Amino acid sequence: MSDQSSPHEATERLDRDAPAPLHAQVSEQIRARILAGEWPPHYRLRSEPELAADLGISRGTLRRALSTLIRDGLLVQVRGRGTFVTSTAIEPSIAQKLTTLSEDFARQGVSYTTQVVTQRVMAAPPPLATLLDLNPGQPVLRLERLRCAASGPVAWLVNYVRADLAPGLERADLADRSLFGLLENDYGLKITTGRRTFTATAATGRIAEALGVPEHFPLLYLEQITYLDDGRAIEYSDVWIHSERMRVTSLLSRR
Repeated sequence: MSDQSSPHEATERLDRDAPAPLHAQVSEQIRARILAGEWPPHYRLRSEPELAADLGISRGTLRRALSTLIRDGLLVQVRGRGTFVTSTAIEPSIAQKLTTLSEDFARQGVSYTTQVVTQRVMAAPPPLATLLDLNPGQPVLRLERLRCAASGPVAWLVNYVRADLAPGLERADLADRSLFGLLENDYGLKITTGRRTFTATAATGRIAEALGVPEHFPLLYLEQITYLDDGRAIEYSDVWIHSERMRVTSLLSRR
């Protein structure tokens, strides 16, 4: 991170002489950030010790504030993963192995090609910067690719990768290599966890054209944020999947 003020730091000072208790003031500050879109859906809050230290409050006070927002449906806690801002949809959690589409295809012996459409460094806009633990304007790599199988176009992928953690990635060959594999093998980064959300969407514009489907054709949309072993976010991705050429299956067990 740079020396600029972090997007996570409190923008308002807590008033310890106010009639409202500290935990209520904290919950209202966090609520305001969420409702204003400053902390977007799927944003992961900092750890409790870090957040409590930033606010100058005890962890007990922080937990009371977070409990209020969890009860109100604005936050959700995932065991072993952290506390996230919720989306407007119901999100049951399904455990899956964190792999890329190219790794899935290779494991299944599926022949595919990848066309790199865009691979450039850009300034991170505010919502994306927040999700990747950056300040707005810090550099990210934007990577747009079209993945095709023998049946035709399968997925349109847009990845954003923190440029400070993978300098020079804009010059790498990402037509023939897995993005995660390159980050791990060439940059020594250890990707350990991710948060992946699937929704249904309708094909429009450029995406419909790339996937060779008519406007409003049903697609499967995947949104993902991935994290390193030290907790830092490394990559955010949007993926649109041709719903007739690829299905997503989860292997489940009931404890």
